[in-house]
Amino acid sequence: MIYPEFLHSGGRIGFIAPSYGCATEPYKSDFEEALEYFKSIGFRTVTGPNCFAELGTGISNTPEKCAEEAYDFLVNDRSDVIISCGGGELMCEILPYLDFDEIKKADPKWFMGYSDNTNLTFLLNTLCDRASIYSLCSSKFSPGNWHECTGDAFDLLCGKKQKASNYPFWRKSVPEVTECDGSAALDESYDLYVNKKTEEKYYLIPYKQYIYSGEHPAGSAHFSGRLTGGCLDILVTLVGTKFDRTMEFAEKYCDDGIIWFIESCDLSVMSMRRALWQMENAGWFKHVKGFLIGRPARFDDSFDGMDHYNAVTGILGKYNVPIIMDLDIGHLFPQMPIISGACADVSADGNSFSMKYDLS
Repeated sequence: MIYPEFLHSGGRIGFIAPSYGCATEPYKSDFEEALEYFKSIGFRTVTGPNCFAELGTGISNTPEKCAEEAYDFLVNDRSDVIISCGGGELMCEILPYLDFDEIKKADPKWFMGYSDNTNLTFLLNTLCDRASIYSLCSSKFSPGNWHECTGDAFDLLCGKKQKASNYPFWRKSVPEVTECDGSAALDESYDLYVNKKTEEKYYLIPYKQYIYSGEHPAGSAHFSGRLTGGCLDILVTLVGTKFDRTMEFAEKYCDDGIIWFIESCDLSVMSMRRALWQMENAGWFKHVKGFLIGRPARFDDSFDGMDHYNAVTGILGKYNVPIIMDLDIGHLFPQMPIISGACADVSADGNSFSMKYDLS
């Protein structure tokens, strides 16, 4: 596995929009504030031509233009690291226009993003044997959006931190509750948080961890292996395409074993289960050592008695490896940064989760 050089003091941070750009509010203002912040702490910023574009369908520009921008930054000396402007819907359409063989030959650099950016973070692992960072997109680096996980993501990008752990609280949107006046039946540990930028209301809910091994939930797990994964919505789209070399990747690193990290955005519980079934029957979970499952964006979704817990364990339980659910990965804030492609030593006990990366 190839690990790019970490961002050094005074280095160049590149921004591209292979999915959505930052053309609308609040993303535009947040991105501009992030650019100013990075400059204020001594870094140089380089923006691609699509960062503020809104010319495509489900992405910032045409698939050809988005691929051209991404390829340029990945292959040429435009910046030292790359952060994606945002997620989106149809980044998969840029893939036929990317020459992954040439990307593999180029000097490696870190690419950071999540959600739709799984199209790059995952394929950089499996097609280019290059590590990537599954974490925040550009607008979250605005000082107004700063959170402990934001600092963790940037420290990781700078090589100052090579571990991840869960956070004390996670954020869940509850639009039907407009104020905390004592009328709602809330656990005493719940608190109300107001995001001053959007005026949306959130509950901060204590971290809930669910560890599954075999037929019954267990209290702790400790295992190691090589990480890969991303957003389930995107991963399942890649199954069986010409970009699918996942089984080759798993075989190459069979001695390490694979730790899959998976989260979802738009999928219902039934769609999640079908997607995992499809990945399983494509052979993707061969040599698996464990599963790290983030909270789905549709956290409370259920159908015919199925919730996201048994949607996942009903397919993955047969591997008899640890399945750790409700992790701080993905679309429900906060997000622990993950070095996709790295080996990791994972420990979970009760509500405590930690993961140490091995980049040797």
